[in-house]
Amino acid sequence: MGIEISTLHVRRSSLIQATPERVWREFTSFDQLAAWFGLGQQLEVYEPEVGGRVLLSVEIGGAKRRYGGPILIFEPARELTFSNNWESDGWPVPTLLTLRLTPLYDACHVELFHHGFERLGSSAGSDLQGYESGWDSHHLEALKTIVEG
Repeated sequence: MGIEISTLHVRRSSLIQATPERVWREFTSFDQLAAWFGLGQQLEVYEPEVGGRVLLSVEIGGAKRRYGGPILIFEPARELTFSNNWESDGWPVPTLLTLRLTPLYDACHVELFHHGFERLGSSAGSDLQGYESGWDSHHLEALKTIVEG
């Protein structure tokens, strides 16, 4: 049941006025995930099943950089976790991205975690800080807008 979120992590969250089952519909296909998670980054591959892949890209310094990895956890209405590393010049080991849905009141608490930085050794602190300032909540705000209409 879910992956343990490691000590060094970035966390963003949103409370969406819908059931986890309704929110999860936005995780079930490439087009649905791209509509909110592909903002500010491009969703290139999404194979919604354990062992499938998530591949994203961003433009950095005029060059397209791709990142992502295999889906480790795909629990409908609960969690999507995938391995995350750059395709070229990546870390020695990947970090992890987890999207977790939890019922709360009559709503769904959606959390985005980028974690596993402690696996990077001596660069863990600087990598964490870079992503702490890089992640914002616009993906979750877009998901909230889609779900709540």
